Amino acid sequence: MASPDLVSSLPCSTGESFSGSFNIAIEETSPANFLPVLEVSNSSVCNNSNIPKPPPLPGKTYTKTSYPKRLANCSSVPRETKDTWDKLFKDGYGADIHIITEDGPIIPAHSCVLGVASPVLGNFLQLSKVKKGIRYIKIPGVPCEAAYAFIRFLYSSSFEEEEMKKFVLHLLVLSHSYSVPSLKRLCAHHLEQGWMTPENLIDVLQLARKCDAPRLSLICTRMIVKDFKTISSTQGWKVMKRVDPALEQELLEAVVEADSRKEERLKKIEEKKVYLQLHEAMEALLHICRDGCRTIGPRDKVLKGSQVACGFPACKGLETLVRHFSSCKTRVPGGCVHCKRMWQLLELHSRMCSEPDCCKVPLCRHFKEKMQQQSKKDETKWKLLVSKVIAVKNSLGPFPARSSGLL
Repeated sequence: MASPDLVSSLPCSTGESFSGSFNIAIEETSPANFLPVLEVSNSSVCNNSNIPKPPPLPGKTYTKTSYPKRLANCSSVPRETKDTWDKLFKDGYGADIHIITEDGPIIPAHSCVLGVASPVLGNFLQLSKVKKGIRYIKIPGVPCEAAYAFIRFLYSSSFEEEEMKKFVLHLLVLSHSYSVPSLKRLCAHHLEQGWMTPENLIDVLQLARKCDAPRLSLICTRMIVKDFKTISSTQGWKVMKRVDPALEQELLEAVVEADSRKEERLKKIEEKKVYLQLHEAMEALLHICRDGCRTIGPRDKVLKGSQVACGFPACKGLETLVRHFSSCKTRVPGGCVHCKRMWQLLELHSRMCSEPDCCKVPLCRHFKEKMQQQSKKDETKWKLLVSKVIAVKNSLGPFPARSSGLL
């Protein structure tokens, strides 16, 4: 138990008084305990005639008038309209632009559509030269199929799922380079929904950082931290380690920080579990000494018997500990491990008890007097322990404590 050891031993008379405080037996009789019920009397309302009477309550048939809310989005694009724009792009009717790609045929398009859909392309069109009534612009660095899917999206916001999955990284770069935020959001959404794999995760992270996609970048970082052993063995990690050592160092620091947070979180959970067990032991000790339980309790109480269920999780273990403590021949601090634990529980109760004069827990007043003789260092340790147990007690609220295994 996370508490300081008792330094001074207690006289044998205190042990005898502890044993004499309990009635350790098995009986079948079960007393009926009733809690007093608080009743609130009905008082009349103030009879002051100067106070006006309140207006009557509305009837049951009263209904609040509802007004139609203005729709935030009043536009609706039918499928036919999208098909029309898709057909205009695929047929190239009246096209005045030819888009040159890296490895494929020329893609015809319309300058008015591209200029409205992408301000970057609009600037390129103004700077491009006209040859026989046709403007030429080039989209470098991506396959022809990716450029085709990109221009098609500018027309009708339509795409084929297979093309999107195949060229999602290219489309993410194009959407950022040519300032098409709707396409960028779409690419990021599909990547977040399961299109990222250990093999492409590093590539997606690097593109997300360069394409100003902070949410996607954060998700990639978390996935790398979560499965660092697998990701660090991929080819993408090896290439990134060679060309971008700063990013590698940042990811390694994120992994170390995540491990530290996890260890700290587990440590706090274990500490809270110990303090919760101590709180349950304090409740069970007070329950046994004040009310009595199945086979042990005060001499002025009738025991309930071993067949009766107890609502205190630590009660059964504490019963065994009290039985051992009452009959142990080496009942001195430091002599017996079980007795030492009992001494500590008694002292912890004494430090948490606010009514030592009428408390029925044995040796409560004795430990109150003993506090004045302890060193400042021991006193500080005990105060810290008491504060932790009280904090756990307050965090439970109205819900009962869970079963624990301290005893």
